[in-house]
Amino acid sequence: MTKSPAPERPKLGEFLCFAIYSANLAFGRAYRPILEKLGLTYTQYVALVALWEQDDQTVGELGEKMFLESNTLTPILKKLEQTGFIERRRDPADERQVRIILTPKGSELRSQEIGNELFDATGLGDSFFDVQKSVAKLRDNLMRSLDD
Repeated sequence: MTKSPAPERPKLGEFLCFAIYSANLAFGRAYRPILEKLGLTYTQYVALVALWEQDDQTVGELGEKMFLESNTLTPILKKLEQTGFIERRRDPADERQVRIILTPKGSELRSQEIGNELFDATGLGDSFFDVQKSVAKLRDNLMRSLDD
């Protein structure tokens, strides 16, 4: 009796999760030289983008938007505060809550349109927004599956 060959396993490059993971690393590398000039990491930049959308958020609200726990987010926020981009204040209505507020320096940074030059670097052209929506839908589906 002959053994049937083992099913071929997918190669690393064929995994969707690896494609997304490695694309995330590539984005980080592409942003690094731009953000280093400003003294920011990519995660700090993402926190600022979320604050540009809505200033004066609690740490919990910001963490939810960034998919980060407060113990991961807090050191990022401390560094942003040390560099003068944000202020952290106790919520007067609930002392247990810490609110994050942009400083004038943090607000001014928005006008520099930091990520625009990376739009072309993606090479996606007109399909950029379709890809972004598809990846966001994938993320949301995966997060929803964790709740089930």
